[in-house]
Amino acid sequence: VGKAYRDWGHEIRRVLSWFGLPLRSRQEYWALQSINLKISPGESVGIVGQNGAGKSTLLKMIAGVLDPTTGQIEKRGRIGAVLELGLGFHPDLSGRENSLHSLALLGFSKLEIRALIAEVESFAEIGEAFDHPLRTYSSGMEMRVAFAVATAHRPDLLIIDEALSVGDAYFQHKSFERIRKFKNAGTSLIFVSHGLQEVRLLCDRVLLLEEGNLLKDGSPGEVLDYYNALIADRSSKTAILQQQDEQGLVRTRSGSGEVELGEVLLLDESGKQVETVFVGQQLKLQLSVFTNEAIPELVVGMLIRNSLGVEIFGTNSHYLDQQLIGLSAGKKISMQFNFKAHLGPGNYSVSVALHQSESHVAKNFDWQDFAVIFEVFNKSHQIFTGTSWLPVTFEKLS
Repeated sequence: VGKAYRDWGHEIRRVLSWFGLPLRSRQEYWALQSINLKISPGESVGIVGQNGAGKSTLLKMIAGVLDPTTGQIEKRGRIGAVLELGLGFHPDLSGRENSLHSLALLGFSKLEIRALIAEVESFAEIGEAFDHPLRTYSSGMEMRVAFAVATAHRPDLLIIDEALSVGDAYFQHKSFERIRKFKNAGTSLIFVSHGLQEVRLLCDRVLLLEEGNLLKDGSPGEVLDYYNALIADRSSKTAILQQQDEQGLVRTRSGSGEVELGEVLLLDESGKQVETVFVGQQLKLQLSVFTNEAIPELVVGMLIRNSLGVEIFGTNSHYLDQQLIGLSAGKKISMQFNFKAHLGPGNYSVSVALHQSESHVAKNFDWQDFAVIFEVFNKSHQIFTGTSWLPVTFEKLS
């Protein structure tokens, strides 16, 4: 499918074009072009891309808010959509009135609406404001009502477009719990968010849109690592390389190359290379760096992820107040991070980055995902759950 926005110069020309007259628009902007995809029942698909990539346009076409300019969209089952705030709501109507109107548009009968409106009011948790005009709502309150309406009855397809980002932490947690329940019950999900962690956790598949085109379609790890590399230092011609190893793991490496990573090793306290470690064990992440060109500043970062790709801990030399300034070309520099593995049992990976300033987005020299992979075992601590170990004690007070 594709979606074009056209400037006809005059409304008469626009109307005449509806009747098939061969009139050309003065200007034409394609928000989406040649998008071809299939979403299966029960599949959770994330869509990422920078502002203007066409994410919201694609969701609106799937939801039926916009018609495609070219191609067609085939849908089966009931769709629930939480799109941009205010879409489909009238500011002069109350939350209750807007909910009744929206449920009717979704095709529910009067009897079903009576039963569902109580569920909407209960889930939104905005109290007496539910009967106040929508114009008096904060963006968070409006989002609560919109999400409650869209999910009052489990849809076959749930579409969410970044709306949850305006909610408070409590309601976000509550909403994601409902999304997970729907997903486990067989609901298909299309999810757009700038929060890449949420996309990793919720989605089985991710689409990357770039300037209206489908740039990449694959697993969350593969696509999100590529996207992370893509947004880094877009002003330069950053190279992005993805390779699949013997275990099927897609490793992403990107950077402009002025500084390059060499060997990256995970060592125990005695300097022995390790792939299995114990909870609380003292470790060293040792790496070598080559300067291909002179640079004014170098920041070295590390990021630990669990087996689901969720970020557990990250830091860099900038945050640790260790400055590397005025490096000349042709140098080999060795360095290391020292840390204790206060991690829960499981598999983890370490990404390493060389960049300028606080973040790799400003100037990315070299970023390497899965630079190290290791497994954590609990050898000497009491049993606990989760990805982090804390020195917790318990005492009876009375």
